[in-house]
Formats: sequence, structure tokens, C-alpha cells
Amino acid sequence: MKFALRSKKRPRSPSEAIQQDALRKNGIGVRFRKDWDLYLLLLPGLIWFILFAYVPMGGLVIAFQDYNVWKGIAGSEWVGLQNFIDFVTDDVFVRVVKNTLMLSLYNIVFCFPAPIILAILLTEMRNRFLSRITQTVTFIPYFISLVVVCGMVLSFCSPSTGLINIILRSLGLEEHYFMVDPDAFRPIYTIMMMWRETGFNAIVYVAALMGIDRQLYEAAKVDGASKWQQIRYVTLPGLMPTIVTMFILQIGKLVKVSYEAVLLLYQPATYETADVIGTYVYRTGLMEQNFGLATAAGLFESLIALVLVVLSNKISKKVSETALW
Repeated sequence: MKFALRSKKRPRSPSEAIQQDALRKNGIGVRFRKDWDLYLLLLPGLIWFILFAYVPMGGLVIAFQDYNVWKGIAGSEWVGLQNFIDFVTDDVFVRVVKNTLMLSLYNIVFCFPAPIILAILLTEMRNRFLSRITQTVTFIPYFISLVVVCGMVLSFCSPSTGLINIILRSLGLEEHYFMVDPDAFRPIYTIMMMWRETGFNAIVYVAALMGIDRQLYEAAKVDGASKWQQIRYVTLPGLMPTIVTMFILQIGKLVKVSYEAVLLLYQPATYETADVIGTYVYRTGLMEQNFGLATAAGLFESLIALVLVVLSNKISKKVSETALW
């Protein structure tokens, strides 16, 4: 038996209708006077975004210049799209784009479903104490510095003193230096990010699960639904708006992997599968001092992410009723 989850819009009371119509007619001034305290709470975050997200965007003009630190933006030579052409025609362009997409694909396939599954398991646990302990244990790794986490991975994978190779030796198997093996980099990176972020990302889905009407579960039990049927026909449909929203945001990160983690883990021997756009920008900008080319590569990455978010949002709006805007 199938159970459909239908969300009905709550009808407005006469007082709410009058209040909303008045706000709509009088505009933003009335809204500000009515909810000034909420706007005041918004102010610090708005100032932060303006200072650290929007003001620095003026520096993107470097992507169209042969930027010289001593001459500054005003004195540097204007080269138009030459930096973008140099990036696209670079020998490593195909490699960094391919590796970025592959790491993102690993993340979507393995890391994206993990918090959903964890949230469902946490809410289905009958022992509340065990559920809280499990949630805390899986949540803590997110607060460990990424540098420390990468250091732990390097230590575990050490060919001589690493825990993994110690276990391999005890089993009579051959030792392996995983961190110089190009084929092992992507699985190691994916497992590390899954361990670190699954518990934190599950919070969103746990909150969404708490908002599902419990009467739906009661009705499903009365109709004879098993636990799996309740999850399939009540829990998952209730989570679907949140899942779609998070998936759209994840698509936007398709070309933006955690380059800091890659930078801490990769070596020249693993560039074949580990070098991504973010690490290319780091090497080109900070190590080679080619700021114009590095800015062009970073802007290229951001523009592709913007296009992917817009397209995925349009597709989601056509396929379902859930979208970011």
C-alpha cells in the first residue's frame, strides 16, 4: 500500500489577511518599522557580506590584466581575455577540470546520501540516549581542524608506522604507500570528507524530519505499513523538499571541491588524479606570482558554478515544485 504525502496550504485568518494586505500596500517602510528588531539582527551578517564578499569582487578586474604588484590595478596592462585563453589552452586544463568533476562526482554519489541515511537512522532509533550519543560522535569530527584531519590521514596511511599498513603486515599482506598512489587518492579523499562532514550535514535533515506530521505515521501504522513502507512513503516524501534544495546547492559546488584538503594531501606523484582547479589557482597565484592567470581561473570556476546552480534550479522547478527561487 502506498502513502502519498500532500502538503496543504493553511488558509489565512481574516486578521492575517488584513495585516499582509496592509504590508503589501504600504511597502518596505511599514515592514521595517514593524520588524526593526529582526532587521537589526540581520545587520551584522549583511555588513560582513558587504565587506568580505562583495567589496573584494572589485579585484576581479585583475583577471583581465597582466597584473603587476608594484604597479597595482590602476597601472597594470590591460590584456582582455588573454588570461582566460592561457588557462583554457594550458596543458593541465583538461586534467584539473577532469579531477575537479571526478572528486565532485564521488562526493555526490557517496557523501551526499550519507547524512540523509544517518538522519533517518537517528530518528528511527528507539533508544533516545543511544541516538544522542551517535549524533554527538558523528557531529564532533566537523569541529576538528581540516589540517589536523589531513594530518591524521597522512599518519594512518604512512608506509612504516601507519595504522593501515600495520594491519596489512599483521595479516601477512604487502605494505602500500597509499599517498603516492594516484588510484588511491580519490577514495581516501572521499572517505575523509564523509567522516568529517556527515554528522554536521545530517542536522538539516534531522530538523526536517522533526517537522513531519506524526499523524501521518500513525495513519500509516493503522493501514498496516511496515517500518520500511513508512520510510518510503512518509519520511522520504517529507524530506524531499530539503533534499532537492541541498542537491541544488551541491550542484553549485560541482566545480568547487575542498581544495584546502587536496592541497594538504596531494603530492606531485598524485597530480594525475588529485590536481584540481583550486590547487591550480594556488600554485599559479601564490607560488608562480601569476595573479592575472590565477584570478581568471578562479573566475572561470565561479561562473561555471553559477551556471550550474541556475540550470539545476530551473530543472528542479519544472520537475517538482521545489526550487531555491
